Amino acid sequence: MADTSLASSFTTARAEPVVRPGAFGEFVLVGGATLFALPLSWFARRWFGLDAAELAVGFTAFYGAHLINDPHFAVTYLLFYRDVRRRAFGDAFAPAQRLRYLLAGFAAPLLLLAWCGLAIAAGSPSRLGQLMEAMFFLVGWHYVKQGFGMLNVVSARRGVRYSAGERRVLLAHCFSAWAFGWAQPSLSAIDVEEKGVVYRALPHPALLEGLAGAVLVASSLALAVTLFRKWRREGRLSLYPLTAFLVTIWLWTIFTSVDPLLVYVIPALHSVQYLYFVWLLRRNQASAAEVEFGPPVRERLLLLAVGALALGALQFHLLPDLLDSVRLLIPKHAPLDLGATPWFAALFAFVNIHHYLMDAVIWRRENPETSYLYH
Repeated sequence: MADTSLASSFTTARAEPVVRPGAFGEFVLVGGATLFALPLSWFARRWFGLDAAELAVGFTAFYGAHLINDPHFAVTYLLFYRDVRRRAFGDAFAPAQRLRYLLAGFAAPLLLLAWCGLAIAAGSPSRLGQLMEAMFFLVGWHYVKQGFGMLNVVSARRGVRYSAGERRVLLAHCFSAWAFGWAQPSLSAIDVEEKGVVYRALPHPALLEGLAGAVLVASSLALAVTLFRKWRREGRLSLYPLTAFLVTIWLWTIFTSVDPLLVYVIPALHSVQYLYFVWLLRRNQASAAEVEFGPPVRERLLLLAVGALALGALQFHLLPDLLDSVRLLIPKHAPLDLGATPWFAALFAFVNIHHYLMDAVIWRRENPETSYLYH
């Protein structure tokens, strides 16, 4: 979610009531579950041993992705391309937002698909690797922006709002965390394997890691001072969203490998955080439609969930399996480094990157639909 996205988008209240869980339940959904996963991981490793615990958690995370991670990507498409004609060519959006919509919804996927097809047709693992590198570079941006948005929205719903200056400090901390998370650990250019594709990864120089670390320390100090001043001035902070924000930044983005089992479930925790806000958005839209004698809320949400599950299966399993099985564009004598399933690798990166770009459009304040989430 973008900085002008989920966070600052909710500037006008709606009359429709927002159905939401209690404070603790919301805390768990937006990232707090991580703090309970850490001790559970410690006990699991102590009782069963690292190998057995890692096998069980990895197995669960792999199959759980069908129900959590994959739908989290797919539901973005269902939200983004809803009422597509009016959004792209009608009066649904102002000109600047319409341009963002056209770029993210049409130009970006065409460019990404061309990248995938040309890389596979050329039998070039290095070109597919470049797509993977772009995905890994942007994922941190996506995580911290979503955390920033979550903090601002949930805090506002609990009566705590951040000024423009405070939001700039928060954003600076987000970006510095993204930079340090990507830069570390420092490595030379090495061969890596991802989804069967073997390619040479970009080097991460020690100097880059050191500079990013220094900026992160500075932004952390600035954030601490800003929050202290806010507490002294206003007398309170909303600790639940603030704690979930710090979890998103520090445990999901910077120190992702702090626990050998947590690394398997971070994508699911991130997906739950995202799906919670999708639920809030669609729950209120469905409630408004029900007042106008539309389908019941439960029916609309169930249809959205089924659609996300089906589209997720198509994107990550059915379609790439089909393309790899018919060997579409794959050279007859493709190099071994291209892997046995290059279309799976290519579409995995494609969906991830496109999701990040669409997400940055959906949750902007210029999108009138996101105002439903503000309370």
